[in-house]
Amino acid sequence: MQPLAYRMRPTKLEEVVGQKHLVAPGQIIHRMVEAKMLSSMILYGPPGIGKTSIASAIAGSTRYAFRMLNAATDTKKDLQIVAEEAKMSGTVILLLDEIHRLDKTKQDFLLPHLENGRIIMIGATTENPYISINPAIRSRTQIFELKPLAQTDILEAIERALADSEKGLGNYPVQLDEAAKIHLARSTNGDLRSVLNGLELAVKSTPIDEQTGKIELSIDIIESCIQKKALTHDKDGDAHYDVISALQKSIRGSDVDAALHYLARLIEAGDLPIICRRLMVIGYEDVGLANPQAAARTVSAIQAAEKLGFPEARIPLANAVIDLCLSPKSNSAISAIDAALADVRAGKSGEVPDHLRDSHYQGAKKLNRGVDYLYPHAYPNAWVDQQYLPDKLKNQHYYQPKVTGKYEHALATRYQQIQEWKKQKKR
Repeated sequence: MQPLAYRMRPTKLEEVVGQKHLVAPGQIIHRMVEAKMLSSMILYGPPGIGKTSIASAIAGSTRYAFRMLNAATDTKKDLQIVAEEAKMSGTVILLLDEIHRLDKTKQDFLLPHLENGRIIMIGATTENPYISINPAIRSRTQIFELKPLAQTDILEAIERALADSEKGLGNYPVQLDEAAKIHLARSTNGDLRSVLNGLELAVKSTPIDEQTGKIELSIDIIESCIQKKALTHDKDGDAHYDVISALQKSIRGSDVDAALHYLARLIEAGDLPIICRRLMVIGYEDVGLANPQAAARTVSAIQAAEKLGFPEARIPLANAVIDLCLSPKSNSAISAIDAALADVRAGKSGEVPDHLRDSHYQGAKKLNRGVDYLYPHAYPNAWVDQQYLPDKLKNQHYYQPKVTGKYEHALATRYQQIQEWKKQKKR
């Protein structure tokens, strides 16, 4: 009766879905396992992206005993049992879920066991460990951020589950429609646990078609089992990206009615994370410095929407869309950083000028570090003419101000004033 997501947990690193920056050959966790030099760690990231899977795979690859506890619900006595097992049989890998909720009593008990290496703790959390986890625990662990799974990762996991006759659904004659598979992979926002559990429900609750002898899973069945509607039943799923693109282009073009229409389609599909991410991008990419407060209000609206959830989330989202639509627009910030990145990626960087280099160490003056630096606050208007860019780029300009909004108009005025001061110094 174990759910599919549980049964499909990997037993070695090669079976982990995604997270290649950590588990691929040559990467940090793979190197730790290969060298048999495991240390306690904290894995953090959204739900369902592989924290438990990585812990399970590490245990399987090393053949150490593997135990799972929850920092919020399991007691100090449960930790004591794991510690006794470690004393008797050697190293134990302990997956401690919700580690951000570990209280002081449990922490004090656990610390010496982490120090001597009898317990290799793998803490799992959705919270930022640099904020939510006690420094005493942090200092004894390595912290690794897990990334949301890509659609290709989830499609690979679906295929693996359908083919595996031992742990998966390989003994069922499943015919999964291509559009249904894409919707399944896309609609759960990278949560593989939800994908696999939805797939299993669809397979086991759908009767075999008498004519084909197959369990035919259409997009309607997948929608029902994961409770997420698809935007359209197009075979390749392009409509999902088309609607997101149309939302951004409508806001960029200041067409409030069109933007609300595409927002409504995304709301109906239940795509709250997609909507929130796209609106934040629009706030900073398309409105930007023309109206920075609109971007700030968008972030506030998104935070409200995430706390409210649907259906009420539609209200702050509509506020944000209307605000962004009718705001003045400027793409000067994204254009400026992309121009700077283009130079860096083309190898146009050069040495940091000596007078800007760090001088807070003994012997820096002998190396001429920071010697001729001029402190702007000591000069009128908190400005003094000195070179900041490397020699190779000293005449380069990345920021090209626009004057579509009051705020950037003020920035442009200041920018032009500084350019005039530079010209006067050169005369």
